[in-house]
Amino acid sequence: MLLIVGVVASCDKELDINTDPNFPTQINRGLALTAAEASLASVTGGDLTNLGGIYSQYYTQAPSASQFENIDSYNLNTAFANTPWTELYSGCLNDLKYVTAESQADGDTATALIAEVLRAYTYQLLVDLFDAVPYTEALQEGIITPRPTPGAEIYADLLVRVNAALAAYNASPSETSVGRQDVIFEGNMQRWVQFANTLKLRMYLRMAYTPNANPGAVTALLAENNFLSTDAAYKNFVESANKGNPFYENIVSQNGLGDVNNIASNTLHDFYTENDDPRLTAVYKPSTTGTYPSIAQGTGNTVTGTAIAFARVNIGPLTPVFLISAAESYFLQAEALVRYAGGTGAKEKYDLGVAASFNTYQTYFGLPQTVSAASFTDAGGAYEYVPSGNVEADVRKIIIQKWAGLANINNIESWIETTRTKYPEVVPTGSQDYSIGNRIPSLLSILSGTQVPSILFYPDSETTRNPNITQRNSLTDNVWWDQKPE
Repeated sequence: MLLIVGVVASCDKELDINTDPNFPTQINRGLALTAAEASLASVTGGDLTNLGGIYSQYYTQAPSASQFENIDSYNLNTAFANTPWTELYSGCLNDLKYVTAESQADGDTATALIAEVLRAYTYQLLVDLFDAVPYTEALQEGIITPRPTPGAEIYADLLVRVNAALAAYNASPSETSVGRQDVIFEGNMQRWVQFANTLKLRMYLRMAYTPNANPGAVTALLAENNFLSTDAAYKNFVESANKGNPFYENIVSQNGLGDVNNIASNTLHDFYTENDDPRLTAVYKPSTTGTYPSIAQGTGNTVTGTAIAFARVNIGPLTPVFLISAAESYFLQAEALVRYAGGTGAKEKYDLGVAASFNTYQTYFGLPQTVSAASFTDAGGAYEYVPSGNVEADVRKIIIQKWAGLANINNIESWIETTRTKYPEVVPTGSQDYSIGNRIPSLLSILSGTQVPSILFYPDSETTRNPNITQRNSLTDNVWWDQKPE
């Protein structure tokens, strides 16, 4: 009888149909970190890649289609950001809060650093897109209508928290418990420290045109010289429905009916062609005739044909989502050296940035390995860096190459940087010189003159539920760091 009872009890446990193994009641911090990284990649690599690609004038709306004319015409509605906002707060940031709490409770300073750095990356992105956002009161138990914190205060606190996490790790370095569940660097803490330093440098340079600029902090980072030299990217994709790159899944593929909306804009296309830059064939895929035609920004309604007659976006199901590329890291260092070190060493970092850009396009976008970046940056090359002694002129050279090297890599970062620096400049249609990097107002623009968007509307899913969030009146309002005279 004891044997029978034992067997029945065992079977009852094994055959409990009320327990779904696909939805565990508890998760570990590694699984939560994986979820947070996937959540962040789904937003930055999906809707924000599309938005940034059009606003940076890498892409424009194709003829015979109209799905993204609202973006191309600068006529975004208040519903656009509903999904990105919700995913970043309830998905990414909520998971990272759990990872941080669990890690700190166990003295896992390594995983706590990873979580804190990704948290800072996510909040910086939110500030860069919306300015003041819920922060101090966000994700707090019992607070369902969190008040927004000014963007400048968020930046300052993020830097404090990242520095604290770095200090805790350096004082008591632990082995991270997450291993390969960290799908960005697989627990490589040297890379995460470099990511943290590179993110800090990005944040300090965002403040370059404000009274909050901190040359001393930048100089200290430059002296430490421990920045990313490899791409920080999410690559956990497979060629299977709903498991590929989010831009490919949602914009290109669209259940087999897509690839009809985004085509090459003259703005980037002609910059490449007029400089004989082979990255053209990495950023875009050819038309059905094997050529790479493009159109002026916002002129799809005036052109006949369908998207396949033009160069289209070269992003596939396995294309990674890049958080910070090696090229961006080098260009950040080059700009910092120009601004705060008299330009010493800037050419070396600039050249490394161009080389890293070519390397990323060779690794992930089919640019031939035989193409040499040095032929563009060496003496007499189209992209040779010759210091002028003028800070803005030298910064412009760096930012133009950053813009040219972020296409399909980090489109939203490119748009944010064009907002901060005003490079490439927006000039009246007809006066542009694409060879040096100029933008024009979209022909579809609902804004006046050379105005372009510089911020997003708060999502209506938030403003209708949270009385502490007041909707802004215009997409031309400024994020707090957007203080460069125009």
